[in-house]
Amino acid sequence: MVGIVIVSHSHLIAEGVAQLAREMGGPDVKLETAGGLDMPDHPIGTDAVMVMGAIDRAWSDDGVLVLMDLGSAVLSAEMAMDLMPEDRRANVLLCEAPIVEGAVAAAVTAKMGASLDRVAHEARGGLAGKIAHLGDTGDAPEVTASGEQPTGGEETIRLTVHALHGLHARPAARFVQTASSFDARVTIRDLTNGRGPADAASLNGVAMLGATQGHEVEVVASGPQASQALAAIHALAERDFDDRPEPNAARAAKASLASPDVAGVVRGHPASPGIAIGPARRFRTPDLPIPEGPGSGVDAESAAFDAALTDVRDEIVRQREHVAGMASADEAEIFDAHLLFLKDDALLGPTRDAIVDGNRSAAQAWHDVIERTAEQWDALDDEYLRARAADLRSVGRQVLARLLRIALPGPELESPGVVIARDLTPADTVGLDPSMALGIVTAAGGPTSHAAVLARSSGIPAVVGAGGSVLTVPEGTPIALDGSTGVVHVDPDPSVVSELTAARDARDAVVREAQALALEPARTIDGVTIEVAANIGSPVDAARAVAAGADGVGLFRTEFLFMGRSAMPDEREQEAAYRETAESLGGRPLVIRTLDAGADKPIPYLDQPSEANPFLGVRGIRLGLQRPELLQAQLRSILRVAADHPLRVMFPMVATVDELREAMDLLRGAGERPPTLEVGVMVEVPSAALLADRLADDADFFSIGTNDLTQYTLAADRGNVRVGALADAVHPAVLRSIRMTVEAADARGRWVGVCGELAGDADATPLLLGLGVRELSMGAPSIALVKRAVRTVDLSVARALAGEALACASAGEVRELLRSARNG
Repeated sequence: MVGIVIVSHSHLIAEGVAQLAREMGGPDVKLETAGGLDMPDHPIGTDAVMVMGAIDRAWSDDGVLVLMDLGSAVLSAEMAMDLMPEDRRANVLLCEAPIVEGAVAAAVTAKMGASLDRVAHEARGGLAGKIAHLGDTGDAPEVTASGEQPTGGEETIRLTVHALHGLHARPAARFVQTASSFDARVTIRDLTNGRGPADAASLNGVAMLGATQGHEVEVVASGPQASQALAAIHALAERDFDDRPEPNAARAAKASLASPDVAGVVRGHPASPGIAIGPARRFRTPDLPIPEGPGSGVDAESAAFDAALTDVRDEIVRQREHVAGMASADEAEIFDAHLLFLKDDALLGPTRDAIVDGNRSAAQAWHDVIERTAEQWDALDDEYLRARAADLRSVGRQVLARLLRIALPGPELESPGVVIARDLTPADTVGLDPSMALGIVTAAGGPTSHAAVLARSSGIPAVVGAGGSVLTVPEGTPIALDGSTGVVHVDPDPSVVSELTAARDARDAVVREAQALALEPARTIDGVTIEVAANIGSPVDAARAVAAGADGVGLFRTEFLFMGRSAMPDEREQEAAYRETAESLGGRPLVIRTLDAGADKPIPYLDQPSEANPFLGVRGIRLGLQRPELLQAQLRSILRVAADHPLRVMFPMVATVDELREAMDLLRGAGERPPTLEVGVMVEVPSAALLADRLADDADFFSIGTNDLTQYTLAADRGNVRVGALADAVHPAVLRSIRMTVEAADARGRWVGVCGELAGDADATPLLLGLGVRELSMGAPSIALVKRAVRTVDLSVARALAGEALACASAGEVRELLRSARNG
């Protein structure tokens, strides 16, 4: 990669330009600065020796580009060239490009692996975008695609630019980086203003189009990976080119989401039920001792570093599997980003270089690289990107603890209280002691964030997405929160504390009562037994579920067998896992969901292409039908266990009758089907609910995944905090899909269960039973309370409640209806 040097009379200007260029090109761009004089406070001036040092630090065999601001900066750069050995001068180019715009264009182009000449060319054209935006369009330079034009085999898409400021610097940089990451020739034309085509590998070319918000653009690609390139560009456009709101807009968005509506009250998203009262606490993570010096020698330190990476990778995979079992594989995906840190060459390369060249210990080298990189993230304007620094430091500490051969000290609270944080990493949340962390309030995050998921599994009341104002709450300030409503009281009145204390005590009494009867069957007042089962992600979780009172397993997510490894598990390994789980249940029913993976939950060894919208792509049953050898091997393993254990199997993400029929054909081809084996369908997309009467011809049961059904029905990503309030599973549209499924099942003598988050919501239990659901499957911590709720239900009353809910106009109306019913 070409190195870049910024030379300025001002140290602050040089560093600011470098920061901006790194944000556009990425933190791994080789970029160094020589700003001001090498004296205290960096007085104004330039120094040839400093310039030469910066060139040495940015050195690359691909070349070094030097950008300068004013006259004497040019002279200092030229003098630095004279001081360099003659054989190195040919690899350095002093460029007359504008220093700010040129640095941004150069960084983006260098990141793509372009030559020194190409990087310089893009730097020189750095003003093109500004000219196109501000200048007279008649005088603006013509935008054309460089090189040969495609002559055939092109693929084309049209997109509307929704990003607030159009394809300005940051979105244009994202577009160029995406287009250039594929083996394809890509051009872009602005159909609204007629400019183009421009080479998609040129930041200047893209910026010169002057494509502002609302413009329609045409993207043309040819070459071996044309389809993949267009799919990735389409996905990028759907994300508004990863453009983030300006700081003021971001603050306004936060204010609308979680602003105090009365003095001392903040509203966020309910994330984990329960009431917490205590002083505000910010946990402190103890520092780890960083040894100085060479350590045990280069070979030993290098080996120790590799071993630590392997150990932490295994640890993160285990954490991922645990969370997938307690919640879902979707919520556990946060760990995938942590795994990426462990194979990031921008982190591993400098660490290994420091061990070898700097003769430093692996611990010191790794710590220095992590801190340097995290500080770069901290310095960014974008709040979303800044938040990555905490994740990076968290993973860095895990590796560091392994290198130091000590147990990783968890986050510490000086005394019990309510944890206040911007957000919590998985490692942070897992490390919280519920006896010390009475509750959690985070400024960021949504109800399906990793902090929320782990808080629920730990039984810690939590409110997330409460906005930045909570971060200003002084240490020790009294806090009272209700994790069921999302309300946080800051320095509450004694009357509020008294009311919430009474509610907490009443809830605690209910929990104790529920847990005392958790192992008993759940029967309604009118004598109907409801199966209350558990969602699990591994055989280990099965025993925990039984201890929590589960009547069986309503959802065994088999992804844990396939993820976090380099090769697919064979049939013997799969059979062993299913058999171990069935034996742990002691004759209780076990519902095994076939592999639910795909583009949004990639399995590397399956070598799947990227998709523009993976949630609407090849996942669930679609993957199994496209890779029948994979699905049939899993079915053979299931059939062998079903021969002597009460098993049920169900297919995920079924959208059509043909998909179910093809899956049934594969099941028949996998071996003899035991007469006791029931076959079911996951109802997760609206078409499955609409076709339930036809699917019931082949399916023995339906299990409704309310998480996905809600986001597909309402077109609201359940992981997106901005539409988090919309993605509520009690929305009448979702409830009507559930009712439609039940009616079709009843007509053919089939049964219906629910295995999404809604199943574990005890407040919604009467509603689901009133709709006709007869099996509920959830995380183990919710089982006791849901069983208790079942025992309070009179089905005739519940059916009337369901009828009222179906007639509501919004999820808010349904929630209010449920509150009224609960309060009598």
